[in-house]
Amino acid sequence: MVRLDIFSDPVCPWCYIGKANLFKALEGVLNPFELTWRPFQLNPDMPREGADRRAYLEAKFGKEAAARSYAVIDEHAAKAGVSLNHDKITRIPNTLDAHRLIHWATLEGRATPVVSGLFTAYWQDGRDIGDAEVLADIGAEWGMDREMILRLIASGADEAEIRDLDVQARGMGVTAVPTFIVAERHVVPGAQPPDLWRQVIAEIEGTEAS
Repeated sequence: MVRLDIFSDPVCPWCYIGKANLFKALEGVLNPFELTWRPFQLNPDMPREGADRRAYLEAKFGKEAAARSYAVIDEHAAKAGVSLNHDKITRIPNTLDAHRLIHWATLEGRATPVVSGLFTAYWQDGRDIGDAEVLADIGAEWGMDREMILRLIASGADEAEIRDLDVQARGMGVTAVPTFIVAERHVVPGAQPPDLWRQVIAEIEGTEAS
């Protein structure tokens, strides 16, 4: 297995698209990757209670620029086979607790389905993934202990570690997500199309066969 580090944030639409493209490339082939999900907060200074999404985006980008940006994103999402239900999303959450959930899911070998659950909950269902109850529900959907998740969130467990890992990512030069690192050496930035990942997979298979 080849290690594939994925720096991602569940509120990043390009991360959702990038994951979909990667998994589309993996359809029908032997998966050569050991996926490791790494925390990166797009909005590390977001208040813990989150913010109104429309007001935040319009203040940050301007109303017209925000609309143009999401038109481009929606086009790429459609190509990747994912839907972004903007009308359902009213909040931009602080994702620190979502990254803590991914960390705990990693310890249980459930990280990838939990990451998928977070993307679906936010981008398709419009759920607030900064809310502890929502996070506990998502974890429980994939076999995690719901009450334990709630206790861990309330306790502040692993907050400092997640913040440190975010800082480390920026220190490594990660400035945007998704960012993929193949075999701890090769950086693949952005939501690359499936064909690029098929090429990477073919190169890995060629190396292993030689």
